[in-house]
Amino acid sequence: MPLLDPKTWQSHPLSGPEYAVTEPATGDTLATVTLASAEDVDRAAEAARAAQTEWARAPHFVRAAVLRKAGDLFTAHAEELREWLVRESGSIPGKADFELHVAAQECYEAAALASRPAGQVLPSEAPRLSYTRRVPVGVVGVISPFNAPLILSIRSVAPALALGNAVVLKPDPRTAVCGGLSLAAVLAEAGLPENLFHVLPGGPDVGQALVADPRVPVISFTGSTAAGRAVGEAGGRHLKRVHLELGGNSAMVVLEDADLDAVISTAAWGSFFHQGQICMTTGRHLVHRSLYEEYVERLAAKADSLAVGDPHREQVHLGPIIDDAQLTKVHGLVEASTARGAKVAAGGTHDRLFYRPTVIAGVDDQSPAYAEEVFGPVAPVRPFSTPEEAAALASAGEYGLSLGIVTRDTARGLDLAERIPTGIVHINDQTVNDEAVAPFGGVAASGTGARFGGEANLEAFTDVRWTTVRGDVAPYPF
Repeated sequence: MPLLDPKTWQSHPLSGPEYAVTEPATGDTLATVTLASAEDVDRAAEAARAAQTEWARAPHFVRAAVLRKAGDLFTAHAEELREWLVRESGSIPGKADFELHVAAQECYEAAALASRPAGQVLPSEAPRLSYTRRVPVGVVGVISPFNAPLILSIRSVAPALALGNAVVLKPDPRTAVCGGLSLAAVLAEAGLPENLFHVLPGGPDVGQALVADPRVPVISFTGSTAAGRAVGEAGGRHLKRVHLELGGNSAMVVLEDADLDAVISTAAWGSFFHQGQICMTTGRHLVHRSLYEEYVERLAAKADSLAVGDPHREQVHLGPIIDDAQLTKVHGLVEASTARGAKVAAGGTHDRLFYRPTVIAGVDDQSPAYAEEVFGPVAPVRPFSTPEEAAALASAGEYGLSLGIVTRDTARGLDLAERIPTGIVHINDQTVNDEAVAPFGGVAASGTGARFGGEANLEAFTDVRWTTVRGDVAPYPF
C-alpha cells in the first residue's frame, strides 16, 4: 500500500488556494495540494501547543520508539519516496537515495537524544538541592527549502519531536510532498500522536505568520541569506530564538602538490552535484597558478562529459534546475561574468531547465558568478600564487559555510584552514558533505553557527531551567 495517498495526505484541512506540484523535467503536474494561509498557522499553533504538554511528559522511550520507527519507515518506503524526490525536486536517483539515508539516520540520532542526560547537579551556597534540567521549548517552527527537501526538513523536525516539542513545518510549495507531506505520512504511521506535527506548505505570508506567532518560541530556518535576514529581523522583534542556516559561496583550495588525477572528479562533484543547488556547493575553485591551466582544461573536459536530462526517465549526472526563475538567475550571472571578460571553458548553455555544467576561467573579484552565490552548476576557477593569497581569496566575501582544501600535506592544509573563517572544513575533499551525527552550520552571512546535528540539537530545541529544592522554607532577615 502506498505511503502517500493524494486523497488523504493532508490530514489537517487548509484554507489557502490549490497548488499544482510540477515535475521540473517535464512541466507535468504530479499532484495538487492545498496551500496554507496565515489563519491556518494560528489554528496549527494552537493545536500543537495543546498537544505538546502531554507529549513532553511521555516517557523518553515512548518518544524514542516513534522516531526509531520513522527511521525504519523511510527505508521501508524508499522506492516510493525516491520517485517523489526524483520527480518533484529534480534529483538524480543517487541523490534521492542519499536523502533517504540521511533522513533515516536523522530519526535514529533523534531517538537517541530522548534519553540523553537532561541536566546537571550544581553546588550551592545554601542548604538545598540545586540542579539544571533541559526542558522542551514547546512548539518549534521549521521553514525549509526546495533543494534537499527531505533532509532539510527532517533534520529539525526529528530532534525537535524527540526532545518533547511539537512542530509546525512550512515546506517550500515546490517540494510540498517530499519536503513536507511525506514526513507527515511517515510520522503518522510511526505512531506520532495527533496534532504534534503540522505541515503548512505556503508562501512568505505563511512564514511571516509562523515567525510572528507567540505560541512558537523557536524558529529553525534554512534558505537564502536574503530571506534569512528577514526571518532573523522579524524573530528579533518578537524576542524569539531563531536558528539560521543560509547561503554560501564555498571555496575549494587546490595547493600545488595536489594530484589532479584524483582532484578533478572531486571538484566536479562539489560544483555540479544536484545541479549546484546546494548551500555547500563549491562556488569558487582556487587553484595554484602552476596547476591552473591544466585544471581548467581538465575540469572543462569533465563537465563536457556529464549527461544532463530527465533523471526519472534517463540515466544522467545532472537533472533540471528547479524552475524558470532560478534558471534565469543562473544564466544571468554567467552572462554578466563573460561580459566582464571571463571565459566560458565549458557549458554556459541550456535546453529548457537543463543547464549544462559550466566552467568559467578568467574571473576576478567583480565577476558575478564568482562573487555571488549562483545556486546552479557553475564552477568559476581562479589562480593564486601563495598560501597567503589563497587564504585571502577564500576569506573574501560575506559567506562562511564550507571549505575544501586539497594537498598531500594534511598538516599544511589544517594550518591554512585556521586562517579562513568557515563553519565546516574538509581536508582532501570538496565542500558538500553532511552526516546526521555532525554539527552543521556556517558563520557570517551563512548563518548563526552550528544549529543542527549531534549535541547542537540539544541547544537548538530545549531551554535550560534552574531548579532548587529545600527541605524547609528559606529564612530571610525581613
